[in-house]
Amino acid sequence: MKTILVPIDFSAVSKRVVAAAEELARGLGGRLVVLHVVQPPVLTDSDFGTQLTAEYAEQAGQAAEKQLARLRQQVQKDGLEITVRSTSGFPGQSILDAAKEVDADFIVLGSHGHGAFYDLIVGSTASRVIKRARCPVLIVPPQPEPAPRKARARRR
Repeated sequence: MKTILVPIDFSAVSKRVVAAAEELARGLGGRLVVLHVVQPPVLTDSDFGTQLTAEYAEQAGQAAEKQLARLRQQVQKDGLEITVRSTSGFPGQSILDAAKEVDADFIVLGSHGHGAFYDLIVGSTASRVIKRARCPVLIVPPQPEPAPRKARARRR
């Protein structure tokens, strides 16, 4: 059975990522391992900041667990095997670590479509994973491609 790692961040593209992963799993007779990475907040020097940081991490983790539980139920209703995982850390490295831990055959990952400047300054999780993954990586774009103009005209 093929293992498909599906990192999601609950953004708008996440539904499309899960749908693509489900389609791949059906075609390969595979199972999904859905991963959510809670990014650490920016740390400050104050005690107040430390308290807020701990509260943020706890609340983010709890919210992720609830969303992952709903997703697991939905995917199981669709007849697919699924495991959900949540961790905290930096997304790129956390995804690569999880892929190694679960011996992933594929990674299905979303792209947010930020601009080149954003990727230059902040970096791209998808780019980092593509460069370092030991298995094939499928990138799901943030929006579906619009139908070519001729095809749209024929549908009318």
